[in-house]
Amino acid sequence: MADVSAPALSIVVPVYNGASTVGELVRALRDLDIEGGLEIVLVVDCPPDNSLAVCKQLAAEPGAPITVLSLSRNFGEHNAVMAGLARASGAYAITMDDDLQNPPGEVKRLFEHARDGNYDAVYTYYAEKQHAAWRNLGSRFTNWCADRLIDKPPGLYLSSFRCISAFVRERITASYEGPYPYVDGLVFQVTQNVGRLQVDHLPRVEGRSNYTLRRLVRLWLSMFLNFSVMPLRLATLFGLAFGALGALAAVIVVVEAIMSDKPPQGWASLMVAVLVLAGVQLVVVGLIGEYLGRMFLAVNRKPQYLVREVFHRGTGGLEVERPKVDTRAAGQPHREPTRGSPER
Repeated sequence: MADVSAPALSIVVPVYNGASTVGELVRALRDLDIEGGLEIVLVVDCPPDNSLAVCKQLAAEPGAPITVLSLSRNFGEHNAVMAGLARASGAYAITMDDDLQNPPGEVKRLFEHARDGNYDAVYTYYAEKQHAAWRNLGSRFTNWCADRLIDKPPGLYLSSFRCISAFVRERITASYEGPYPYVDGLVFQVTQNVGRLQVDHLPRVEGRSNYTLRRLVRLWLSMFLNFSVMPLRLATLFGLAFGALGALAAVIVVVEAIMSDKPPQGWASLMVAVLVLAGVQLVVVGLIGEYLGRMFLAVNRKPQYLVREVFHRGTGGLEVERPKVDTRAAGQPHREPTRGSPER
């Protein structure tokens, strides 16, 4: 039975180095007129700034209810989003960044587009992205790979500003407990009823993106390895191709040795072939090792996230919950947190 007290919309915002922008974002979201009401879930991903203090202050202020999740360490954006989705209760959930590049005014359009179109998920796309050129190039490469590795509708742009239904939210948070979540891959495992909506994309207000090249590579690996065996198939094809090439070269060398009085020449080309084959073998071994390493970490229950404290406004002020067990590790059940005392 549906929870009649649940809001129509939950907005999940992972917060990292967002102390200077999250306040403006939250105030704009609270000003939205959402039919059925909204809630805001701020997931503070253990940043080095005072984002947690700012979020706690926002949660204590009047307005749409805010739940603040304080993670025990930095787990990454997709892990933080999974933590927020697990706490959300709305009929729809929108995920967005804390940097104000996604205008809060577009939230209502996105929610209504998903609701009125009866979509399970709606992804936004931009006429022009206000990112650095290398970030835009990386996004295009990631989307090109996603077209071939996961069950993504061709041409659909994967944006972190997305809306999903409660049906999808409940299933992706319940079905995947591994330490390397990729939210978009999980969404497409559940549904193909996906829409798209063009929205504005604004320049970053201040600072720079928290996504370094290293973080982007790690995110790409989560998509590349966690939701497809295509890399292993490509490794097999590479092996067959180089094996066939080696067999052909062996035949040529034997024929040359029989037909000619001189020994076969070509030391340099032979060394190049050895180095290329050795490089391919190391890449394939590394690929298999990455699969095995991720399986090892999942079997050993590396947590997807750990919530240290949960803050929300109560009748006696800001209340805090300190979960006894609030971890999403492979094979480990999720238990309800225990309530602590109000924080004044």
